[in-house]
Amino acid sequence: MSLTTIKCRATFDVKSGKDGGTASQNKEDHKMSLFLSSYENRLDTKGRISVPASFRASVSDEKFAGIVLYRSFTNNCIEGLTLSRMEQMAAATDKIGVFDSGLDDLTALLFADARQLAFDVTGRVVIPADLLAHAGITDTAVFVGRGNSFQIWNPDAFRAAQAKSLENLRKSRPNLRIGD
Repeated sequence: MSLTTIKCRATFDVKSGKDGGTASQNKEDHKMSLFLSSYENRLDTKGRISVPASFRASVSDEKFAGIVLYRSFTNNCIEGLTLSRMEQMAAATDKIGVFDSGLDDLTALLFADARQLAFDVTGRVVIPADLLAHAGITDTAVFVGRGNSFQIWNPDAFRAAQAKSLENLRKSRPNLRIGD
């Protein structure tokens, strides 16, 4: 499956202070990268794993040529995203009260546990042993696209989780609204 990139052009009317000015006014391009599909790859004897080419393409315009990984606190898998997405998450934590007890737990897991992993020349990374152990990954891993992030799973655990998700969705039949 190919990578899909969505480009949005935002304008701002300097005189009125409202969005939607003319194209000649203050324009900014915002690129939102999407991680799509699932890819199963093997770890080599040195613990390196190839990040799917479409996932690498998704971070090609980033200031950091790599990915950020941390232990999922909702599943036995590894969460992955771009550095800019991690920066957005950091900004979101600024909206939580400074003395909120949940903030300590969240930041300890999210930021203290996060690892910036640069791609080698062939597009591989070495996933730290503690992250692999958390996900139960030994020799093969599945990279799972989740839109603006991705997960890395033990293949058997992913198949079980995916079957459970399908069952849940069939029961709840969610309604996803697109647009205004």
